[in-house]
Amino acid sequence: MQGNRWGEGVRGALLAAVLLACALALGAARAERLKDLVDVQGARPNQLIGYGLVVGLDGTGDQTTQTPFTTQSLQSMLAQLGINLPPGNSNLQLKNVAAVMVTARLPPFAQPGQLVDVTVSSLGNAKSLRGGTLLLTPLKGADGQVYAMAQGNVAIAGAGASAGGSSTQVNQLNAGRVPGGATVERSVPAVLGGGDSLQVELRHSDFGVARSVVQAVNARFGADVASAVDGRVIRIRAPAGNDARVAFLAALEDVEVELAAPAARVIINARTGSIVMNQSVALEACAVAHGNLTVTIASEPVVVQPAPFASGRTVVTERADVQLKQEGTGLVALPAGARLADVVKALNMLGASPADLLAILQAMKSAGALRAELEII
Repeated sequence: MQGNRWGEGVRGALLAAVLLACALALGAARAERLKDLVDVQGARPNQLIGYGLVVGLDGTGDQTTQTPFTTQSLQSMLAQLGINLPPGNSNLQLKNVAAVMVTARLPPFAQPGQLVDVTVSSLGNAKSLRGGTLLLTPLKGADGQVYAMAQGNVAIAGAGASAGGSSTQVNQLNAGRVPGGATVERSVPAVLGGGDSLQVELRHSDFGVARSVVQAVNARFGADVASAVDGRVIRIRAPAGNDARVAFLAALEDVEVELAAPAARVIINARTGSIVMNQSVALEACAVAHGNLTVTIASEPVVVQPAPFASGRTVVTERADVQLKQEGTGLVALPAGARLADVVKALNMLGASPADLLAILQAMKSAGALRAELEII
């Protein structure tokens, strides 16, 4: 008996410790660092794009009769290398070359000589880019200037095989990456504010979050350091020197902000049927009737033979059998729920598929029973 009591005491102590740890974790989860909520104006990435050729493919390149730009690009490249093809060789049959688009993301404060990753995507009808090498490709920005040069071996995560008319494929074979494949040739000037202040932008506009950020920054650095311009932009007084301003931003990013509960929202993906809702979603008491209408049409052949000693021939006709079936759960009363678990439990009582829940949630929103904003993506 003492051993059992001791075991129960240990289990009780462990359960209390787990609950305490969960409570502490939930309490700590209410605060987020400022660096996870805002971006500094002026510190932004830039998109780069370029057109190039991938060579060294194992017979899986473009069919040049259907992609003439691949042949034109190859001829232009060879001409720049001092190799001029004889006239009349415009219909080259190439299997190991593919035309590709090369994209990259130039990070803020990137300097010449820095390496960035690039993504290589097939532009023509190549079967696979596996084993290919991207030739020297200039990457341009929106202003038409060259900011990086890309070259290297293309890494493909997919795999495929074919034989005897059958084929199998895993993942995508016509797009890959070149880690560190581009070298920055031109830097983009970045200005972190002007004068004695800088501005930070919330990644999601919210007046409550903007107020919390202002309060947290002023509590950390002093009154009137931060002020909200609107529900997204916050102006912050900062030192004028570059070194002092960088140190100030490093300390600013570590400020913890207490966040209020987010707005109740239900996200519906109409293409995949997925539904995601946050913990602020609440449900009022309501009644829902849900049913599916199924129409089944079956056809079977019927052989009609002529009467004995009568003229005519045997005729085969079709007889259609049409059935209309209504399946439903009847009227289901859903109780009110203020917690996410209660809402999920109530929706599961309907026994509806995710595709059917799209229409049910929209009807509940129109009836005023769903206290959340519906967003269809």
